[in-house]
Amino acid sequence: MGKFMRDDYRFMKLADANCALNQKVNLIGIIVEHSTPCRSRGTDWFLSLRIVDESYHDSGLVVNIFAENEEKLPQIDASGDIIQVSHVVMKSHNAESYAQYNKRFSSYALYEGKYGESCRPYQFSCNFRQRDQDMTFVVGLRKWVVGVQLSTVTKDSVLLRQLQEGHCCDLVCKIFHVSGVSEDEWMLFIWDGSDAPPLHIPSKLDDEIENPLRLQVEPQSLPKDILCKFPSVGTTLRVSVQRRNVNFHISSLITGRWVKFINMTLNVTQGLWCGVLTRETKVRFVPSDDIYILERERDFVERFASNLNRMPFASFPWPARVTEVDRKAEHVPLATLMDILTYSQVTAKFKCIVRVVACVPNKVEDFRSPTGVYRIRVTLEDPTARIHAYLYADDAEVFFDGYPRTGVLTRKWKLLLGITDVPSEAAPRNPPWMVCCIKSYSLDDSNAWESRRFRIFNTKLVI
Repeated sequence: MGKFMRDDYRFMKLADANCALNQKVNLIGIIVEHSTPCRSRGTDWFLSLRIVDESYHDSGLVVNIFAENEEKLPQIDASGDIIQVSHVVMKSHNAESYAQYNKRFSSYALYEGKYGESCRPYQFSCNFRQRDQDMTFVVGLRKWVVGVQLSTVTKDSVLLRQLQEGHCCDLVCKIFHVSGVSEDEWMLFIWDGSDAPPLHIPSKLDDEIENPLRLQVEPQSLPKDILCKFPSVGTTLRVSVQRRNVNFHISSLITGRWVKFINMTLNVTQGLWCGVLTRETKVRFVPSDDIYILERERDFVERFASNLNRMPFASFPWPARVTEVDRKAEHVPLATLMDILTYSQVTAKFKCIVRVVACVPNKVEDFRSPTGVYRIRVTLEDPTARIHAYLYADDAEVFFDGYPRTGVLTRKWKLLLGITDVPSEAAPRNPPWMVCCIKSYSLDDSNAWESRRFRIFNTKLVI
């Protein structure tokens, strides 16, 4: 009996457990990913996590835990904490081994991670029994993980710059904001530091007055104090979440956390990327000190500090010579449209690399008022945002180099908007990147921020 008890409560290394199919084992490891609690296909609640130890830390081992209700599942404080599971059965699915927790005879305990001091669990199941030797393993894991850089999140994951319309993907990203759209729908604002690919734009410019191209996926623009929390480089992807389409609590998706979305669908709305979470989507939390995440944040710091790296990835090494700016602006640092939207002052001047994706009016014959003054509203976009800007009066004269003939101006304007000679109103457009100067101003000093507008200036069309 004594020998049985020693073996029964001996922890098996994860590398060995990986080969111990259909055996009951005891495991202890560092949590590197964990899902949100959700309902199983039956009446139980379910939580999946991935753990590593010194024997098996490249991909880690999945542990699937079931309980009668959500409260009995592990309430993990942070990825990187330690979990001890006893009497779990090793199974295999699609050639990958995993540990199956049985609510009737398995048990678990959670301990603080590498910065913890107490060897007492901060949560444990009702049938858990701690033994003195457990503390030795907890301390040993804490010492081991201090000198190890872990990452299990890169497998099959893509960056925002690798998105493909209509595809599902696994994406590791940071949640910057969560807002309610309606009673049943929420929207997540996520980011990984890279630029989502530029999309072709619907070419029905005749609809721009009655049905203008949207500036954002969400129904209403976010307040400036929220936008100021977003990074000014890299795409902030909007992700739609409808309560009836997911089986986890949206409230578990906390601002500031890094997560991994598995099987997220990518759609396009009016030339804007939008992610969609479905019942097939899984959400996993990953530690902020994961190698992959540290690399993303380091890349962001480098990009944020570099003038050239603030240009859209798609415009490298430099945009086509569609426009040129005044010599005084040649050495002005580049800004993104998010820089403009979140700038601390109402009036300012910027230099950006953008695309013209829409305009009003849509015919060059209508660009000037009856008195001969240019008055055009264009929609500009870069990977960070879309804005309306105006080509007006003297600034527009500089842009168009005076008053060219209608045929000449039509040709140039089509090139700027990416309009091809394909005889189809539905032909998508791929506008070129251009460099331009943009100034902000207000129409009403007593209501400066609400009346803030943007105008292109000191820029000349040279195609």
